[in-house]
Amino acid sequence: MSVDIVDLREFYHSPLGRVAEQSITVALSSLWARLPEERLVGLGFAVPYLDYFRRDTERTFAFMPAGQGAVNWPAGELSATALVFDEELPLPDSSVDRVLMVHSLEFAENPRESLKEIWRVLAPGGRVVIVVPNRRGVWARMEHTPFGSGRPYSRGQLISLLREANFTPGASSEALFFPPSRIRTLLKLNHVFDSIGRRFWPVFSGVLVIEAQKRLYQGLPVAARSSRRVFVPVLAPQGVPTTRNR
Repeated sequence: MSVDIVDLREFYHSPLGRVAEQSITVALSSLWARLPEERLVGLGFAVPYLDYFRRDTERTFAFMPAGQGAVNWPAGELSATALVFDEELPLPDSSVDRVLMVHSLEFAENPRESLKEIWRVLAPGGRVVIVVPNRRGVWARMEHTPFGSGRPYSRGQLISLLREANFTPGASSEALFFPPSRIRTLLKLNHVFDSIGRRFWPVFSGVLVIEAQKRLYQGLPVAARSSRRVFVPVLAPQGVPTTRNR
C-alpha cells in the first residue's frame, strides 16, 4: 500500500525529512553523471530531488502513482506532474534518458512489470536510478517515516530484480546512517553519523541507491498481460434521475 501524498509532503517539510533529503541527495550526486539536454522522469515522490538535477535537462516530469496521489510541481511554474499507473507510463518507446525512482519500487504491486515498463520508455543506453529502503537498516523498521512502509530490499535482491528486467546494475551508494529520530540534537550530528557509517557499517544504511543501464543485447520474454485497471474520476457525472415523463 502506497504512502499518501499528504504524509510524504509533511515528512519532507519536517526537520527529519529535510535532513534525510540532504543525505540522499549527497548519495545521488556521487553517482549522477550529468547528461547534456537529457530527458528526466521522476517516478513515485521524487520532487524533493528533481529540483537538484533538472537544471541541465531538456525537460523533467514528475510521475506520481495513482494510489499515492499527486501534487503540482514545480511550484510557480507550468505543471510537469502526471498521475500515472506505473505499469503503463504515458510515454512512447525509448523517449527518456533517465528515470529516478523514489518512494516507488517498494510500493509497486508488481516490481518486475514496473521495471519492464521503465525499460520500454528508456532510450538506448538510458539509466534508471533507484532509491529503496534497506531491509537491514533501522529506517525500514520505523513507521513514522515513509521509508518504514512498503517492501524493503537487500542489495542482492535489488540487483537480481534489475537483471531480470534486462538492466545492467552499475554504480551504487548508501544514505541515512543516522537514526530516524526527531530529536534535534541527534539531527545536527547527521554528517558525523553518515561519514562514520559509510566507512564502518555501509550494510546498515537506511536506504540503498543504485544505478542501472538499459541492456539491449538480450530480448525480453513476451507474455500476455491481464486487463488493466481503469481509474475513474470520483466526480465523474453520472446523470441526475428525474420523475418527469418524457
